[in-house]
Amino acid sequence: MAKITVEALVDGGKASAGPPIGPALGPTGVNIGAVIKEINEKTSGFKGIKVPVTIIVETDDRTWQINVRTPMTSALLFKEAGIEKGSGEPNTNKAADMTLDQIVSIAKMKRDDITAIDFKDTVRTVLGTAQSCGITVDGEEALEVSKKIKSGEITVKE
Repeated sequence: MAKITVEALVDGGKASAGPPIGPALGPTGVNIGAVIKEINEKTSGFKGIKVPVTIIVETDDRTWQINVRTPMTSALLFKEAGIEKGSGEPNTNKAADMTLDQIVSIAKMKRDDITAIDFKDTVRTVLGTAQSCGITVDGEEALEVSKKIKSGEITVKE
């Protein structure tokens, strides 16, 4: 069986039959409308965010599989913080302040995409991204919160 793989970044819940998906799937003979509908159903929880999607088509029997990955951590942080972008000078100018609960929520979404053994390390990875975007957590530098989680001073639960 021959397989065709199409990778695309789509707006959550708003994929269309236009480029890059439609032209790539056209020659395979699959029902493009049905593929788009399934993508939109699977990405509807990420409205307003670009979502990485992989479509694998079996050309012999015209079946398909859609794999949706979570958006980039920074995109999730920006959406949750209500900002369009991070700080250009994260060490001096802060873009937003978030709660640790918001960070934990994002870590839960990213759990399968981040290669961390413990959930607390997943949270610390999200905090690292927050630090580099100029986002503080509960009024503190994200790096300081990360250190407190590592030392056990702050406990996070999945």
